[in-house]
Amino acid sequence: MIGLRSTWTGRIALGLSAALIVLFLALPIVVIVVTSFGQDAFGAFPPDGWTLHWYHAVFADGSRWPAALSLSALVASLTTVFSLILAITAATALTRSELPLRSAVYALVLGPLLIPQVVIALGLFLLFEPAAMLGSPLAIALGHTVLASPVAVMILIATFRGIDERLEDAAASMGAGRFTIARRITFPLAAPGIVAAAVFSFITSFDEFFIAQFLSSATTVTLPVQMFNSLAFDIDPTVTAISAVLIGFAVLALVLVALVRWLGSGRQSGLLSVESTTGIGASEGDPA
Repeated sequence: MIGLRSTWTGRIALGLSAALIVLFLALPIVVIVVTSFGQDAFGAFPPDGWTLHWYHAVFADGSRWPAALSLSALVASLTTVFSLILAITAATALTRSELPLRSAVYALVLGPLLIPQVVIALGLFLLFEPAAMLGSPLAIALGHTVLASPVAVMILIATFRGIDERLEDAAASMGAGRFTIARRITFPLAAPGIVAAAVFSFITSFDEFFIAQFLSSATTVTLPVQMFNSLAFDIDPTVTAISAVLIGFAVLALVLVALVRWLGSGRQSGLLSVESTTGIGASEGDPA
């Protein structure tokens, strides 16, 4: 009876602790979303009244937000493509080949995550400025790829390691080439991880500030830079509205990742079930 009571007490304490942690992490997001509907021009919390005026101001004629939003979407899309190309290549080499100095290569790939972003931004500025590429969406996308590709590599390495290599060996023993194995087995099974890597690469680029600040110009301003400029000298309540929109996009992206992973979770188990079925049949036909 005492053990049961302590078990329930522990469960209640663990549940309360988890709820407090989640509340603490989600509290700034809740404040931003609630404030975005307030009618106070100074962004007071809690709001004195409710309005949708700031959301209309974001997409009104003459607003600077749509241009910044479209530029960030373009840069993030290019970054996603570049990051996936690099990440798939690097993850395949690190998990499916006898690469010399594999640990050193993996550490080099993850190096940009350990270096302060302002240092990387300064280095990219010194690289692109002589080439007259400052303000180019391509230059900003290449800079964001430096930060997004390590995240994609980590996701894809975990994904490729979770794929049973016996499936690839079986296909190779039946005469399939490397390209066929990758196209028919590896990439379909890795599709949830590839989608997750693409989503996180997109979000990493879309939210990045330092590199965009160093590489942008007066005519090419990404959304985070525009938000910083709007808050540099005054409080712009439309920032809370665009922030709430971005929060909504991030939630939808995470839901998409979870849905894709759930839909693809049964692929490998379905293929591996063939092995167990074969084993059952062999045991039943054993003359012993």
